Amino acid sequence: MSQLTTILSQYWQKIQGSLFPCLEEQLDPLTEKQQQLVTILEMVRIEQFLPDTFGREGRPQKTRSAIARSFVAKTVYNIETTSLLIERLKSDKNLRRICGWENRRQIPSESTFSRAFAEFSVKLLPQKAHDAVIKKSLEGVVVLHNSRDSTAIEAREKVQKKEEGSKEHTQQGEERMQKKRGRPKKNEPKVIKGPTRIERQKTMTLEEMLEDLPKCCDKGAKKDSKGNTMYWNGYKLHIDTIDGDIPVSAIVTSASVHDSQVAIPLATMTARIFFNCYDLMDAAYDVPGIIEYSESLGHVPLIDKNPRRDKSLQDEIEAEKLARRTLNWSQTEDQRYNARSSAERVNSRLKDEFGAKKVRVKGGVKVTCHLMFGILVLAADQLMRLVT
Repeated sequence: MSQLTTILSQYWQKIQGSLFPCLEEQLDPLTEKQQQLVTILEMVRIEQFLPDTFGREGRPQKTRSAIARSFVAKTVYNIETTSLLIERLKSDKNLRRICGWENRRQIPSESTFSRAFAEFSVKLLPQKAHDAVIKKSLEGVVVLHNSRDSTAIEAREKVQKKEEGSKEHTQQGEERMQKKRGRPKKNEPKVIKGPTRIERQKTMTLEEMLEDLPKCCDKGAKKDSKGNTMYWNGYKLHIDTIDGDIPVSAIVTSASVHDSQVAIPLATMTARIFFNCYDLMDAAYDVPGIIEYSESLGHVPLIDKNPRRDKSLQDEIEAEKLARRTLNWSQTEDQRYNARSSAERVNSRLKDEFGAKKVRVKGGVKVTCHLMFGILVLAADQLMRLVT
């Protein structure tokens, strides 16, 4: 990680040595939050990923650059709505000028912000910026631990019913038929089990795997740390997090998608950037196909044993002890598995500080864009924390 520290130190020296003094000559003294925003904007350079013009009228790059920087500011300040963001820009001179507007009259209307956000969603703006930041900082670096986990994302929209005859509806019907218990009825056709999604993913490209994952709003269920089942309507955010609490890959799916279905696409995305030694996952990922894929990448998978696979286990404490004995983990590996708490910290910061708790946009594409702005800001913030 010394190479990473050297790269980040150069960024920080440039920001602290020249950028902050230059800004303070033109603006009022910067607050701590404004310094954080300037640091993140300087690192992500989101305006570099915008096309020259937007829309039918060919709107100028300068306006969209300022709006894109404003959405980064919205995430940093954890502002819930676009209307509140505009009010903040009009009242805070430093913030307004950091984003790219000299006076209040230049700030566009809320509808212009909404149209720009829709364009950013389709063009995958935050995803491109995040990929560039991670590659620029971590490409070629050997990482020790990669923790994989997901978190529930509640949405303020209706659950979309899967249309009869659609691919998702057909797959669900086949799965229900395959799971049907008891003796088959007379003259009932025999159900031939097809390959599971994890088995299909072994021969698919990353683009095909991502296309195969459901992304509409639906109902999800997940057990919390105390064993209680929580239910929600919306989506699920799957994240790969490395040492330093840095989110390096993220995928947004429907809330009903099981964590294990996204493990191989996430691993493929992460493996394109750098090599990590250990894959840390909880019991939801205790699937032979995931273990085999992790080993094929040269990683050491440390996955907690799923006690529900053994029907004879009644006591959860006994199940956990048996899991440790079954995996033959050494004390060192047990300590390594504890590093998986970095994934929980990332999920917590995303929801508490960077807008993932209160999603106001609707539709999978816009929700993904909103969440990826949070991933982008959090990744840049955590990278700079390594040297500050």
